[in-house]
Amino acid sequence: MGFLSRVITLFGLILLAHAGYSTHEHTVLYSNVRTSAASTTTLPQDIVIEALISLVIVSAGLVLGAEKLKPISWSEWAGEIEREGGARNPYRRLEERYGFWDVRAKRKEFADWVRGEIPKE
Repeated sequence: MGFLSRVITLFGLILLAHAGYSTHEHTVLYSNVRTSAASTTTLPQDIVIEALISLVIVSAGLVLGAEKLKPISWSEWAGEIEREGGARNPYRRLEERYGFWDVRAKRKEFADWVRGEIPKE
């Protein structure tokens, strides 16, 4: 993580903390004032905008500080998993599942059993 990305992330976190503190102060200030019939008040637009901008700045700082992505070679990965087998194979449950249940054949078999006919196998 580069120095610039850390500074950007820190600045965004400071803005986010300030927006949270401003929200807390606004809530405390208006919780004691019960002059109107409507007891709920909305946050001022500047606090909402500050929170959204700080989230964008923090996200940008984290993305800029991320390491370069490595290319994925599917064939190498799949070959390695196939050779090793076992618990690391993410498709193991699909490969070892039972076959689909033939509903129509089972209904016919049950109907034959009810009529007293012996099903042919």
